[in-house]
Amino acid sequence: MSAVTDTPSLSPLKSRGAVSRSVADSLVVARRNLIRMARIPEMVIFGLVQPIMFVVLFTYVFGGSIKVGSSLSSTAYKEFLMAGIFAQTVTFATAGAGAGIADDMHKGLIDRFRSLPMARGAVLTGRTLADLVQTALTLVVLAGVALIIGWRTHENIGKVLLGFLLLLLLGYAFSWIGALIGLVVRTPEAATSGGLIWLFPLTFISNAFVDANQMPTVLRHIAEWNPFSATVAACRELFGNVPPGFVTSDAWPMQHPILASVIWSVLIVVVFRTLAVRKYRSATA
Repeated sequence: MSAVTDTPSLSPLKSRGAVSRSVADSLVVARRNLIRMARIPEMVIFGLVQPIMFVVLFTYVFGGSIKVGSSLSSTAYKEFLMAGIFAQTVTFATAGAGAGIADDMHKGLIDRFRSLPMARGAVLTGRTLADLVQTALTLVVLAGVALIIGWRTHENIGKVLLGFLLLLLLGYAFSWIGALIGLVVRTPEAATSGGLIWLFPLTFISNAFVDANQMPTVLRHIAEWNPFSATVAACRELFGNVPPGFVTSDAWPMQHPILASVIWSVLIVVVFRTLAVRKYRSATA
């Protein structure tokens, strides 16, 4: 008489092992990129100069001359503006992500990573996580500058923190677009140009700097369904920076900006992470 014993399935264990290895590898690559950033502080400093310039120029040059809601007050415009500046700052990190990956490709570092026993997507995930940390530090400094020039929030700390989390989620999503660009182009210079050329129309055809209701019809519809605009509108709502007399558009993303912001950002991550990892495998094969 023979006894039959069930053999436990190893697939869940293998799956858990693959996930934990991928996470560990991604953190190792992220640490490598953070150490590199710390050794080149100019990267962080120059990343701060542009948003600070935008804050100062828009506040003191355009403040008081652009009507938002029912007010021409420079204070109202200042509070209206800051959500747009914050969002623009996190999305402009896309160019840095693309240039960094293109530089690693150009120097052959990606091929060295590929020769190691590590998860395929870890190189890109680690890079985007490191960029997320840099973006968070940039936001902290920029928020300090904004407070100095008179920007204030009018909601509780929980809502304010949620607003900044939405900004970081948007920045992380756009860093995957930068990763794909960095894998497609041949040089870091091309990655920087390719990462910025489409960002300017995206950020300016939005509700970041002016009331989208004042735009021509076609541009207004583009601005209302712009993923960038959803995050800006959500942050204004969470910061309590919606100007008096401001008329909210009937478009669904503007009526539900927080939900729309999350949906857009998650969708961008899913789509562009998939494309970037696929391109990474073929580009280094």
